[in-house]
Amino acid sequence: MFRTPYRSAILGLSLFGGLCVTQAAFADYLWLERSGASVQARLSEFQPSEHLALGKLLEPQLLLADGKSTPLAVAGDALRVEGGGAGDLRVTAKHAEGSKLTIYEAREGRHETRAANDLELVPTTPDGNTFKLHWKGTVVAASQVNVYTSEQWSRTLKPAADGSVTLDTPFPARYVLEVAAEINGAATVDGKRYDRVTHVATLSFEVK
Repeated sequence: MFRTPYRSAILGLSLFGGLCVTQAAFADYLWLERSGASVQARLSEFQPSEHLALGKLLEPQLLLADGKSTPLAVAGDALRVEGGGAGDLRVTAKHAEGSKLTIYEAREGRHETRAANDLELVPTTPDGNTFKLHWKGTVVAASQVNVYTSEQWSRTLKPAADGSVTLDTPFPARYVLEVAAEINGAATVDGKRYDRVTHVATLSFEVK
């Protein structure tokens, strides 16, 4: 497990369907790791004594590579589930505070070249180091993508002309790529309306 200082990721573009992306600055992001047969989802700024932070997440779900989903439960310092199986995994969860709704969308693995979450970084080739950002099936360009590693090495990636970002992986570590977008529009969860909606997406993988 590793923790990182506060950083922000911004999507500076317009999306289809009348949605406009504005600046989003968030310290927290959800990311995944595998440990044996266990899948663990962690909040980046999480402190071991603050289990309530994870407990406040709404509807945490693990999506398996075969399309099946299963709920996760707080266990110690992470959301955990046993038996994630092979293939890329995804977790979604929500956090509500006042009129703000944050939707966390995390992916572990970089073999698949398709997106399953609404906002997702996707490798252009299986297990490759070049990625494109997808929003509901459409490729969009982020103004930057933040990278964090278990070795306390971090970097900010800027997109190429085609919107892709390429990451060098010069040493063994767990790499986490993160981007966030605040969407102009409201959402309703459990009958409550939220006027500010932010998606925070991560892609994590291990280089050995």
